[in-house]
Amino acid sequence: MAFGLSRAIRRSSKNAIIAELKVYSPKYGDLLRGRDPFEILRAYEDAGAVGISYITEPNYFKGNFEFLRKLCRETELPVLRKDFITTADEVERTAEVGAKAVLLIARLLRGDLPELVDHAREHGLDTLVEVHSEEELAVAIESKSTMIGINNRDIRRLELDDGNVSLTERLAPMIPKRYVRVSESGIATVGDLRRALRNADAALIGTALMKAEDPGELLRRFVEVEV
Repeated sequence: MAFGLSRAIRRSSKNAIIAELKVYSPKYGDLLRGRDPFEILRAYEDAGAVGISYITEPNYFKGNFEFLRKLCRETELPVLRKDFITTADEVERTAEVGAKAVLLIARLLRGDLPELVDHAREHGLDTLVEVHSEEELAVAIESKSTMIGINNRDIRRLELDDGNVSLTERLAPMIPKRYVRVSESGIATVGDLRRALRNADAALIGTALMKAEDPGELLRRFVEVEV
C-alpha cells in the first residue's frame, strides 16, 4: 500500500517541509492572531509544503476536530492529525474525515504502539511515531510505522522547554532507512533547518511559521534554501 505523506516526502525534489496550521501554543499563546487559517493554508500550498499538519487537541492547543474535517476537504496535500491519540476509535475517526496520517506518541502508548500502528495502516493512514529518547526510539523501531518523528521538545512539558535540533542530530542516525525520518519542533531558522535535514528526510514546522508576519514567504525560504 502506498501512503500519501511518506510517499510525498520521499518523492520531494526540494526540502520536504510539513507545514503546521498551529492556532495556539502553550508557550506563545494565540498564533492565529485573527488571520484566516485557510488563507495561510493557501500560502503553504503555494510555497511548496509537502504536507499539512494540524493539532486537534482542544485544551492546551485549542484544536478542533471539525476544523480538521474542513481542512481535509480544502486541500489536496496530505494532512497529518496531531493529538494525544490512544484508541483505535480515534484512529478510525482520523481516517474517516480524510486525513492521510496520524501522530502516535511512543511515550504515551508504549506496549500498545505496534497494534495501533497496524490498525492505522489497515485504515490507509501513514503513522508518524513520535520519540524523544533512545528508549522510545527502540519501541518505535519495533513497530511497522512508515515514519518516525523526533520531537526536539519534551511533550511532557507541553513544548515549554527549549529543546533544539541537537536531539535530531543524535537520534536520527539510529533510525533504519526503511522509515521516513522527521525532525519536529524547535526549528526556527535556516540554520536549524540545515542541521535537521542533514540528518532527517523532512521537517515539521509550526510555531516559527505561524509567528511570522508572512508564513508563506518563510515557508518558501525553508523549502528552497540549499541544505
